[in-house]
Amino acid sequence: MRYAIAIPQFDSDGFDADGLRSYLARAEYLGFEGGWVLEQIIGDAPLLAPLELLAYAAACTQRLRLGVAVLVTSLHDPLQLASSVTAVDRLSHGRLDIGVAPGGGRRRFAAFGVEKDTYISYFTEGLRLMKAAWSDEPRVTFHGRFREVDDLPIQPKPVQRPHPPIWFGGSAPKALARAVRHGDAFLGAGSSTTADFANAVQVLHRELAEQQKDPAHFTIGKRVYLMIDDDADRARERVLAGLRRIYGKMAGIDAVPVSGTPAEVVRGLREVIYAGAQMLLLNPVGENVAEDREQMERLAAEVIPQLS
Repeated sequence: MRYAIAIPQFDSDGFDADGLRSYLARAEYLGFEGGWVLEQIIGDAPLLAPLELLAYAAACTQRLRLGVAVLVTSLHDPLQLASSVTAVDRLSHGRLDIGVAPGGGRRRFAAFGVEKDTYISYFTEGLRLMKAAWSDEPRVTFHGRFREVDDLPIQPKPVQRPHPPIWFGGSAPKALARAVRHGDAFLGAGSSTTADFANAVQVLHRELAEQQKDPAHFTIGKRVYLMIDDDADRARERVLAGLRRIYGKMAGIDAVPVSGTPAEVVRGLREVIYAGAQMLLLNPVGENVAEDREQMERLAAEVIPQLS
């Protein structure tokens, strides 16, 4: 099993630079494989932008892999996003993982000049263009439905070749087939239940077989929102409060987290592992960096040793 930890992104009362630097250093010391952020361009939650925050994290770390899950790439210009991804990969000396997804029908596509009827095609073509920009070719030519690129020089290239690992999100069968076809890994959303994740894993395994892809080279992980407390009821209250800070009153969100005493959190995470997770992105939802740091310490001391 591989274990990653969420990087605190909330900036409600001023950026806690000292707290975040200490958090990242401690995450490395405790042996977490990676630190991950998420993207929420539109929303009430004061979340710092993911790639910019990962660039900061790159300067504070030496070993920790840095990930974002997921970038809704249909809302971004492909060449600009490819350039930003390259910058973070180079600043981190090749430690970046990127999660991508087209978004769903509830996204406010019009705010980004994207047609709701074509966002899937826009997403797929955009990913192809980004991969072309990251290729070894010093000049890029690309003719698509939405973009025309003729002999443009694009430098520099990412450290990781042919590009940073691409993780896909999604839950619908077509989205999971797309993940296997275009991606290197899959990360189940934190907003999905363990049961939904288990169903997605079954579809992914079927697609890997049908598309003749080696499962050993396709990692399956899941983000898990959680809170540990010696009082199980208080843990439940804390985790739901944290989810509401991120998602507001989103329907069904109360069913997704793992919370309780250390033993209860171990049981909840084991269910995710048994459902097929090879990597757990552990995501405390404290009010601030200090609360997330306390949760990270308890995960390392009281939970992960029981899972290994």
